[in-house]
Amino acid sequence: MKWIQEFKEFAMRGNVVDLAVGIIIGGAFGKIVSSFVDDIIMPPLGILIGGVDFKDLAIVLKPAEGEAAAVMLRYGKFVQNTFDFLIVAFAIFMMIQLMNRLRKKEPEAAPETPGLTPDQELLTEIRDLLKNR
Repeated sequence: MKWIQEFKEFAMRGNVVDLAVGIIIGGAFGKIVSSFVDDIIMPPLGILIGGVDFKDLAIVLKPAEGEAAAVMLRYGKFVQNTFDFLIVAFAIFMMIQLMNRLRKKEPEAAPETPGLTPDQELLTEIRDLLKNR
């Protein structure tokens, strides 16, 4: 039963819990971004290019025959997913920039004192010799 204890220690580490929270929030954020792209960005963009819905953009590779569906290259969905990705990536970039600005700046290390010059070393040796007499 040692493996149960090891698994419990692994699962309760802060990194695992943080990762789980990040995945859950990321999933919810992905839905928001998808809705933003689908419902707000793409409709005006579709109007600008002539009333086309990006989801419908496709090239027919093989037309439908009987009961077999047409084989299509749906590049419109790819364009829409690319917009989703770019928006998510930009939002994460901005969030990291904000977190870096809010993070406390570490105190600067004290400047190192310069070493003794050869003259100072010689004088120090003379002083020590005179003390020891």
